[in-house]
Amino acid sequence: MHENSPVLTATRRERVGSRYSQRIRQAGGLPAVVYGHGEAPVAIAVDAKEAITCLSRGDKVFQIQFKGESTAQVVLVKELQFDHLGTNVVHADFARVDLEERVSVRVAVHLVGEAVGLKTTGTVLMHPTNEIEIECKVANLPDYLEVNIAGLEAGGSLHARDIPLPLPTMKLLSDPGQIVAQIVSTQLQGGETTAEATQVAGVSQPEVITERKHEEG
Repeated sequence: MHENSPVLTATRRERVGSRYSQRIRQAGGLPAVVYGHGEAPVAIAVDAKEAITCLSRGDKVFQIQFKGESTAQVVLVKELQFDHLGTNVVHADFARVDLEERVSVRVAVHLVGEAVGLKTTGTVLMHPTNEIEIECKVANLPDYLEVNIAGLEAGGSLHARDIPLPLPTMKLLSDPGQIVAQIVSTQLQGGETTAEATQVAGVSQPEVITERKHEEG
């Protein structure tokens, strides 16, 4: 069992569909489906507050514990569905996994340190992507990847290939040349602010665990 993965207590849903899912959400639950490993898909409901708290901090591997059963199932978050505003999680898909199984997942990248390039007047830090895709064993899946940008100079860039992976058995799947962080100048000659800098100023995006899609049903 994956000792560090959160445990979500689940109940089986006898009925499915948007109307019944809405009732579950109104009662504080989150509709979900568990599938994979040659077993039939199972419609379930978990506590919404507990699940969303875990998802928001980047957890991807969970133990699904059904009420009245002693053995929990290890699952990986495969997809989240959001409401029409794209803000609230309304449904989750979980895939059964084995801890020794290799999977491809997107992992958040955390930048630490103060880039030396930011000491240059008129520069800002761009963070165009905050996650990369890697392949690793489920048991080794990191919550996030940390990279120190203290040495990043003005005009310099940090690429996906520059991010150290915790274990040699992990494999980078993202484009190695993908820019993760970059120090750019916000001024033209004469001190005018560039249009690009205006856009860059607001670059600080929340982690997106999976691609969003429309609400169930």
